[in-house]
Amino acid sequence: MSTETNLNKYPPQIKYIVWNEACERYSYYGMRSILVIFLVNYLGLQKNIATSDYHIFAAACYLFPLLGAYLSDRFFGKYKTILWLSIVYCIGHGFLAVFEHDKTGFYWGLFLIALGSGGIKPCVSAHVGDQFKPGQQALLKKVFDLFYWMINFGSTFSTLITPWTLTKYGPGIAFGVPGILMAIATFIFWLGKKHFVHIPPTGPNPHSTSKVLLSGLKNMGSSEGFFAGALKDHPQNAVNDVKAALNVGKIFVAITIFWALFDQHGSSWVLQAKEMDLSFGYFGIDNLLPSQIPALNPIMVMILIPTFTFGVYPMIEKIFNYEMTPLRRMGWGMFVAAASFVFVAVYQYILDGGTQLSVLWQVIPFLVITMAEVMISITGLEFAYTQAPRSMKSTIMSMWLLTVFFGNMITAYIAKINVFEGGNFFMFFAILMGVFAVVFALIARGYEVKDYMEDGAVAVNPENELN
Repeated sequence: MSTETNLNKYPPQIKYIVWNEACERYSYYGMRSILVIFLVNYLGLQKNIATSDYHIFAAACYLFPLLGAYLSDRFFGKYKTILWLSIVYCIGHGFLAVFEHDKTGFYWGLFLIALGSGGIKPCVSAHVGDQFKPGQQALLKKVFDLFYWMINFGSTFSTLITPWTLTKYGPGIAFGVPGILMAIATFIFWLGKKHFVHIPPTGPNPHSTSKVLLSGLKNMGSSEGFFAGALKDHPQNAVNDVKAALNVGKIFVAITIFWALFDQHGSSWVLQAKEMDLSFGYFGIDNLLPSQIPALNPIMVMILIPTFTFGVYPMIEKIFNYEMTPLRRMGWGMFVAAASFVFVAVYQYILDGGTQLSVLWQVIPFLVITMAEVMISITGLEFAYTQAPRSMKSTIMSMWLLTVFFGNMITAYIAKINVFEGGNFFMFFAILMGVFAVVFALIARGYEVKDYMEDGAVAVNPENELN
């Protein structure tokens, strides 16, 4: 009876991780909300350079998870990796606050934050899972729902408060407060040390993804092909798992363009808002700040997730007899993302023509891009997990994070070369997203959907997902 009761309760150490996550996400999104405005208004960067640098930073935050996962799994374990990289994270925030007038010192701070934030990203959710016992799957799902809710809750308030802090007290305080929150997050996590379940690192894996790929390349002279060459050094199941990961990777290629669009709601869209009429006149607020507008995204996410799950998807399936499979959701989501950039392109053409527009018009593209986020981002996580063999779940999740990295690097490059100006910049991305939505549909048509069970068995869906 006692054991059964315990299985129905959250492990007590979860509170240290949840509050750590709340403070860490507040600090990250607060800092990022004012980054592009700071680069333009305080460091004097041109808009295209500031946009490029913003996206290079965002990209780095999704490249360093590869390093964090490797250090955690092979050498230090999750707890030590999270704690040590959190300290690096805190130092980075300190650099931003201290070097507000020094571009070199400030950019070193961004590097340290990217290293810390990215490095702990793949470890935290896995560390949560380690705390639960067999038979607590229902509670585990609930705690991840809580995590996602806390992320968006923290993002909403930090995106509203930090821009106001920048205007009222200057960059030193505006960047310093998120740093204090990160320090508190690290302290809370340290408090849980004696209570956590610590899973030791696995050490080197002789049949890891990289080693299977290297064997395939080394033995490519084999008349039977790449994977036959890999079989000379590795067992069949390891080679099959890598083959499954590469098949999922083909699906992810087109997803990179979505992130090239989505993360601009914190850069080029903020710079567009800066040119618009920011008067508000509601709830005692006279004027909005450009950096506060992206708070619309997490607010809308919290509303749209249940709306799509319990309303939109079932309604489409019932009325049109059209099953909203993960691949279909992501495919249509890309066309929706393209539509959001058509809106901001039209707004920019109007602004460049000398006509003033209220910033409230941005509510429409924010709603559209958030719909696309729900259809692509959340669905993509589900797809990545279900299509991954047990031994490849971390690898495929890393591949998913890399789509964010490459997407932001594409935007950074396009902004840097400054070929497209004004509304043409946004229209270019709308067209690019539309083209890759078609590419995604063509790739997805040839994808054989699988469902990897917990016991390692696999069920194959013989029907085409997009037919």
